[in-house]
Amino acid sequence: MGNLKIYPNKLSGEVKIPPSKSMAHRAVICAALSDGVSKVTNIDYSDDIIATIEAMSSLGAKITQTTDYLEVYGIKCPENIKANELRNERTIDCNESGSTLRFLVPIATLFDGVNRFVGRGNLGKRPLDTYYNIFDEQKIKYTYKEGTLDLKTEGKLRHGEFKVKGNISSQFITGLLFTLPLLDGDSKIIITTEMESKGYIDLTLSAIKDFGVEIINNNYEEFIIKGNQNYKSRDYRVEGDYSQAAFFFSADALSNNVVLNDLKLDSLQGDKEVIDILERMGLNLKNKNNGLIGAVSGELKATVIDGSQCPDIIPVVSLVAALSTGTTEIINAGRLRIKECDRLAAVTSELNKLGAKITEKEDGLIIEGVKELKGGIEVWSHKDHRIAMTLAIASTMCTEPIILKDYECVSKSYPQFWDDFKNVGGVFDEWNVGE
Repeated sequence: MGNLKIYPNKLSGEVKIPPSKSMAHRAVICAALSDGVSKVTNIDYSDDIIATIEAMSSLGAKITQTTDYLEVYGIKCPENIKANELRNERTIDCNESGSTLRFLVPIATLFDGVNRFVGRGNLGKRPLDTYYNIFDEQKIKYTYKEGTLDLKTEGKLRHGEFKVKGNISSQFITGLLFTLPLLDGDSKIIITTEMESKGYIDLTLSAIKDFGVEIINNNYEEFIIKGNQNYKSRDYRVEGDYSQAAFFFSADALSNNVVLNDLKLDSLQGDKEVIDILERMGLNLKNKNNGLIGAVSGELKATVIDGSQCPDIIPVVSLVAALSTGTTEIINAGRLRIKECDRLAAVTSELNKLGAKITEKEDGLIIEGVKELKGGIEVWSHKDHRIAMTLAIASTMCTEPIILKDYECVSKSYPQFWDDFKNVGGVFDEWNVGE
């Protein structure tokens, strides 16, 4: 991977926020599980979404990618059902997408034969014990390798009662919510701990309902799921992504001037929490040209930020906290350690190189605000898209250029990030070591 030299420069202009990766995953899955032909529009072909498209194709959906939309022939289409019945083994390549892996593991148990899950990067380090416990209870065969993703499953999931912890990852619950309505009897998911990332469960339930499946949510403590339901094909437009918008909202909090377009104001996305966090710190939002723009009057203020419901925006709001007055505490963010990299360690390491004062805790950060960042140094993305984009926004507050190592990793979620960054005034060029 390459390096970028990013020069300090304020950002100004408009950005069309890319479609929500979270909602795109869910729309592709629901459409692929349906009984007809769906059209999914406003979709961005990031690495993670391509992984889900290819995974659902491996399970028997016929998916055609065009520039503007996906055409999805669902697995329940008669011709796809017949073709899938003839397959005894399928390989599901999740690339580096944790969502694809955890959503698809239970879905794959709907089909006869052996399912082999493979991937790369840190994906093999992400725990799957929740599913292994269910497989043990239901006598579903599985084998896996430690430290790398090579999981094989064989056997069909049966309806019933599923006890699941709510504080490990909502992705396990989402995977079951997709799957259980298609079983031949009724099921119940009982949440045995406090539920984290409720916003992601809301997105799942919203997408499932849009595709014609009903699930009862009893205050995130249990989910009642009727069996023998069917996903209905439909046309679906993916909404803008608040987890990506967080980078430009944070840029506005740091004295940049970016208008954010194509965001749904009544979105259920948990990462919409970025607005509340930044407003507590002093950002004022207003409408401009049918978009949103933020500005700060006076100094940014420290706050307490709970990462349990919105882990993906923690790296970039940590940057804002690093340039705020006072001491900010990030709490309940231990899950950031098992993302594409250990994000708590990466944020601490890379922002401190630039002059921030961040102390790492087991499940969070203590951030003492400073006036400016310095630059004039090499920083590393840790091959993590959210760290790379955080450092790009950090460059706007540096006194000297920074060298960003391994910048291309943004393709995982936001392939056109560097184009958008440049279009609003970001200045950078390729940097070759030794020149």
